[in-house]
Amino acid sequence: MTIAAILRGKGGDVVQVRSTDTVLSAVQLLADRRIGCVPVVDDGEVVGIFSERDLVYRVATDGAAALDHPVGDLMTSPAITVDDKMQVIHGLSLMTKRRIRHLPVVVDGQLVGLISIGDLVKFRIDSIESEASALRDYIQTA
Repeated sequence: MTIAAILRGKGGDVVQVRSTDTVLSAVQLLADRRIGCVPVVDDGEVVGIFSERDLVYRVATDGAAALDHPVGDLMTSPAITVDDKMQVIHGLSLMTKRRIRHLPVVVDGQLVGLISIGDLVKFRIDSIESEASALRDYIQTA
């Protein structure tokens, strides 16, 4: 069970922003898409992650003026990324240890997807339920 399996079901279309975009434009994107974070990509390279948490921390110190800053001033950097060969269980462990909820998936230097802790948990639960069902069927037919 690898990250690639999740991306096959989820797809690889990833909304992204540049570090030079304004925080206001990134926040509008988050609101329009009803998402909690977005990878920050410059010249094809993931340079950070901009999340609701980043916004809250800066608004607490700068107030509404934070919206005029470039995303690069607020983003979490460097971004922790994974490749699509990573095992789902290792992705869950990484997210838990680092206290993060999203991981950009990078293959050969290109952003190919974004997975959330919810994606990983759902995939893991579905797999466990499938195994349990197979075992029940096996026991009933034995």
